[in-house]
Amino acid sequence: MVHPQHPASRLPKRIILVRHGESQGNLTPTAYTTTPDYKIPLTPHGISQARDAGSRLRALISQDSSDWQVYFYVSPYERTRSTLREMGRSFSRKRVIGVREESRVREQDFGNFQVEERMEAVKKTRELFGRFFYRFPEGESAADVFDRVSSFLESLWRDIDMNRLHQAHSSELNLVIVSHGLTSRVFLMKWFKWTVEQFERLNNLGNCELRVMQLSEGGEYSLAIHHSEEEMEGWGLSPEMIAEQKWRAHANRGQWNDCPWYLDGFFDSFTNSDNDADDESNAND
Repeated sequence: MVHPQHPASRLPKRIILVRHGESQGNLTPTAYTTTPDYKIPLTPHGISQARDAGSRLRALISQDSSDWQVYFYVSPYERTRSTLREMGRSFSRKRVIGVREESRVREQDFGNFQVEERMEAVKKTRELFGRFFYRFPEGESAADVFDRVSSFLESLWRDIDMNRLHQAHSSELNLVIVSHGLTSRVFLMKWFKWTVEQFERLNNLGNCELRVMQLSEGGEYSLAIHHSEEEMEGWGLSPEMIAEQKWRAHANRGQWNDCPWYLDGFFDSFTNSDNDADDESNAND
């Protein structure tokens, strides 16, 4: 994603995606048959995971700076709100400059109460149809989630541009988005301009797993600054996707169209001539 031309001092140093801790639905899928998805709670293990994630998050943010702040966006679901609450135990009040409940980063809507046998059949159909475009009956497709995540990103940049996050100019800003597995993958897809085919490769995040997008010296965000190549391979990124992240770690802002392999994903070949007459002649051959 090409972000607006904000001063480098205003841009967040990191944008960190966090999936919620283990929920009762992760442990017992039958929970969805009697409890609305948005009310599914964390398990005791999920609470422990969330507290540990808070410790890891603080260590990450504070490792190379003593002047930092954090702003949280959180899905309105019970399991994400609870995850944030437990993570917050690792932060002092002066470090947290704000939090916002953001419904556009909620879980993909799978319908209302989910009958286990029916959902098993539906998910098999999804695998045949394709994960991105398949729309659950009475629910959403990943493409629907993409649309609302795109809207959220537009609002996010307006918040940064107008300093609605109340960032102190001398401090490093870290944005943390506590959300869900598919929503986080869609967020990365939108940000990095990944194709549907590339999205279909991606593996889900683990409970309370962190995905860290860090601002490079050149002004682009990259996953390769904090994460290793082995980690990104485990997430399902192809060699080309990993190469792109490494390129972003050193590229200057606005150089995306110079990325050599980007156009190759859409075109087989180009003419060797820039002359219109030659192009017409080649087309008639």
